[in-house]
Amino acid sequence: MKSAYQIIRKPVITEKGLAAKETESTLVFEVAAKATKTEVKEAVQKIFNVKVDSVRTANFQGKERRRGRFAGYRPDWKKAYVKLKAGEKMPEYAANL
Repeated sequence: MKSAYQIIRKPVITEKGLAAKETESTLVFEVAAKATKTEVKEAVQKIFNVKVDSVRTANFQGKERRRGRFAGYRPDWKKAYVKLKAGEKMPEYAANL
C-alpha cells in the first residue's frame, strides 16, 4: 500500500477549485492515477486531520505538446474533489489563498 503522500500529489489551485473551496467546502488535489476514492479519503484524513464526506474523481488524458517538429504527450493524470464534512476547518494551505 502506498503512503498518504504518494497518493496525494499536490493541490490544484485554479479559479474553479477556489470557488468550490469557498462555496462547497471542497478541496481539489492531483492524485496518483491508480488511487481509489477510498485511498484518497484516508490519505486526506491522515494528512490534514479532517473528516471527509465524499470524494469525486476525474481522469484526464495528457495533451499533445510540440517543440518545433518534435511532438510528445504530457502524462495522463487524475484529479480528486474532496468534500469535507460540515463544521470541519479548512486545511492551512487552502485558508491562505
